[in-house]
Parts: sequence; structure tokens; C-alpha cells
Amino acid sequence: MTSLASLGLPERARQLARLLPLNHNHHHAPPRMSAVIPDLDALLAFSIALAKEAGARIKEGSAKRFESGAGFDEKKNSVDLVTETDQAVEKLVKERIAGAYPDHKFMGEESWAAGEESELTDDPTWIVDPIDGTTNFVHGFPYCAISIGLTYQKRPALGVIYNPFLDELYSAIENKGAYLNERHRLPLTAPAPPLRDLSDALLGVEWGADRTERTLPLKLRSFERLVAEPKKGGRMAHGLRSLGAASLNYCMVARGGLDAYWEIGCWQWDVCAGIVIVQESGGKVYGAQGTPLTGEVDASLLLGRKYLCVRAIGDTADEKGVDASKRIAKEFYETVQEWEA
Repeated sequence: MTSLASLGLPERARQLARLLPLNHNHHHAPPRMSAVIPDLDALLAFSIALAKEAGARIKEGSAKRFESGAGFDEKKNSVDLVTETDQAVEKLVKERIAGAYPDHKFMGEESWAAGEESELTDDPTWIVDPIDGTTNFVHGFPYCAISIGLTYQKRPALGVIYNPFLDELYSAIENKGAYLNERHRLPLTAPAPPLRDLSDALLGVEWGADRTERTLPLKLRSFERLVAEPKKGGRMAHGLRSLGAASLNYCMVARGGLDAYWEIGCWQWDVCAGIVIVQESGGKVYGAQGTPLTGEVDASLLLGRKYLCVRAIGDTADEKGVDASKRIAKEFYETVQEWEA
């Protein structure tokens, strides 16, 4: 059970909570402690400081990597690399969180790979990718990041993503907006421009680690249809971009550099922080084809491994931005082919 103190609640709130009667009658039970709203401002400050500390460790690991020519092992295939730095950064983050918020839950990519599995509950849960973009990291391509997300009542509530190589930090908490380097509110172009259709869009996609005979033809066909000319059944989008890190694709949607980003096969630690940043920038996040286009992210969408996010879209005289986002999502889903992750 999550302690009230660990959520950073004011002392007065904790005093009032102690006055609640210990009534175990089913119809008159006191509120669950996990229903108390966490102090997201305090958690955000903690997360930003932690991301910067982890970012420094990532840069140190990169320097060591290129000095020694060693420091990584292959996992699954040559596209999916795990590094010593990856594991060291998650250990650092996990220890800092446990020290500051011992009653919070934790999900991390490297912990999961090591066999630790934790169920998503209503309790505050940190969902962390220590280095999103490990392939980029190994090759010295400066698009990788520490991604720190927090869920509360199974919904993403806080996101911090830091690329230490470009010194770009994206952050957001529920109902407080999204920011670049804590100063520039997202999207960077305000008000957000309209989006007529996919032919006006710059789109984010990824090749992913799954290049099997089952999935690669579907990816290729989807990418082709997004950019092909209309007489060939395509949408003729302006272009496709692959940054090699899901979290940074989300950030690029939030800032307005990408109009949409689609990927199948991500995990919750790849997207949790980015979801909050996109939502707080005014964008929308959707799940698999056929799911309701509400823009609300619940546990099933967060864990669903199929994601489409669309940037904030401005209103026009004929259409609200929220309706334009749904229209773009429908157009996208009519164009691509899904596969099971």
C-alpha cells in the first residue's frame, strides 16, 4: 500500500488522513490511500534532477564505449543491442526512486529483461527506459534518451525525457502543460497549425527489432502506401522519419516537428513518459486499429504495444482540432496494415 508521506503530501493532509475511522464495512470503507492525488510538482522536480544525473552517466558510458571499443553485448539480433551503460543507468534510477519513494512500484526495461515482472496497479508506478535508442547509443548517433514515466491509477501522469547529447529535456505532468528545457511550452509553434490530411504530413515510423518474414512485408507495404502517389493508392505524405527512439519520436510530435508517429511493438517503458508529453502539448494518443478514438490512455492502451500519436492541431472555421485529429487517425488506419506484436 502506498504511504501518504511517500507521495509528498502536505503535513495537514496526512494529519487529516490519520483521523479517518478504521471501518472495514464493505459499504462504508474509507478511501484507499492510493486514491490520494500524488504531489506531481514535487515528483516532477525529482524526476528532472534524476534524468539529468542519469544523462551524465549515459554520456560517460558513451565516452567509455568509444575509448575502449567494448562495453556491449548482442541481444536477439544486431538491431537490438543492450549495453553495460543501459543496465548501470537503470540500477542508478531504480535505487534513487527506491530511496526517495520506497512505496512506489517500478517497471524498467532491464529489470524486465532480467526476469522481474510487476503488474500495473493503481499505486504510483515508475516506468523507465534507461536508454531509449540503444542502437543509436552504440553507433554514436546522438538520438537516445533516458525516459522516466509515472502512472497513477493505471494512467500516465508524469513524463520526463532527456537527451543528454543534445541537452534537450522534455517534461510534463497532468494539467500543467509540456515543456522543452523547462522554459519553452510545447508545441513550439503556437497556436498549433491545422492539418489538412496526410499529404501535408511529416510522419514518424520505425523499423523496430522485428524484421521477420511475418512482419517486414507489412511494414514495407504500410510505409509505401503512406508516401506513394495517390494514383498508386498512396497518401503522398511529405516524408517518413525514423529517429530510432520511440520516446524522442513522441517528443518530436509534442513540439510539432512530426505531425504523427506510428509504431507497433513498443513496450510501456518506451512510451509512458512520451504519452504524457504529447497529451500535455495538446496532441492525442490512440491505440490499435478499431479501438475508440477517445484520446484517453488507460492501462489497456498503455500496455497494448500499438500506438499512434498525432500532434496538436489547430481549429479552423470548419473543424475543431480534436475532430481533425480523429480524422487524421482514421485516414492513417485506413492506409497501414497492422500485425501482432
